[in-house]
This record gives sequence, C-alpha cells and structure tokens, in this order.
Amino acid sequence: MALVVRILVILFGFACASLAAAAVVVSAVVFPQFTDIDLDIDEQTRSVIVAFGFIFVSGFALLPAMIMALITEAFAVRSLVFYAVGGALVGAACYLSIVPFDPGTFTFHGIVHRELEVMTGAGIVAGFVYWFVAGRSAGRWRRPPPTPPRMAPR
Repeated sequence: MALVVRILVILFGFACASLAAAAVVVSAVVFPQFTDIDLDIDEQTRSVIVAFGFIFVSGFALLPAMIMALITEAFAVRSLVFYAVGGALVGAACYLSIVPFDPGTFTFHGIVHRELEVMTGAGIVAGFVYWFVAGRSAGRWRRPPPTPPRMAPR
C-alpha cells in the first residue's frame, strides 16, 4: 500500500514540477526582457499559454524525470542540490534533444544560448518543486513502520 501511495506522490510531484517549469518557460517567452511587462494579455489567454507550456514540458521531460525519480527512490536521495542539478541536466537534455546534432563534427547546430539557459533554469525550478513535493521523503516507503514496545509478562 505504501508503494501505491508513493507512486501517486511521485506523479503529483512530477505534475507540479512540470507546471512550475512551464511557468518559467512561458514567462521567458512572453516577457523576454522583463522591461515592458504590461503586454495586455488577459488571464484566460495566459492560462491557455501555461497549459500548452505544461503539455510541452511534461511531454519532453517525462522519461528523464522518471529515470531521476527511480534513481532517487532506489538510493533514498533527499538532497535539494541533487534535485536542482538533476533538474538542470533534464532541462538541458530536453532542449538539446530538439536541436539538430551533426555526428561528423560532434556539435549541435543552432543552439541559442538564451533558450538553453531558460530550459536549464526551468529544470532547476522543476527540480526544486519536485523535491519540495516528493523528494524530501524519497525512499522512506521502504522502511517498516515502527513496532510498539512490548510489555513484559507478569
């Protein structure tokens, strides 16, 4: 039963982390310079944009994030730094997976540093949010519940 609850917590943490990463990506796209925030975007349009960002981020990051969750659950890793670095690696990997790669020269063509930075930052935020929701208790489901003390016979 504890494993089923833990899987649900992991899925909820992944959804929260994807939503946070989508908010970072969408805010970087909608507000590229943060100089003129008054863009006259109504709340309904912003919600639709964040929803599409959530779908985009969660679709690309599902497999790497599940691998990270498996590793952290298997080794009971609860370090915030590990989740932030793992999120940065997942964010960078998601961006680099859509950039064309030339195997002859072992280089990526068309890397825009701002986009790489945004995706890496979104991964860091997602790693922090995942740690806050599910990562702080990674691996605890394997511990047996404490047994009550026995009373001595009379």
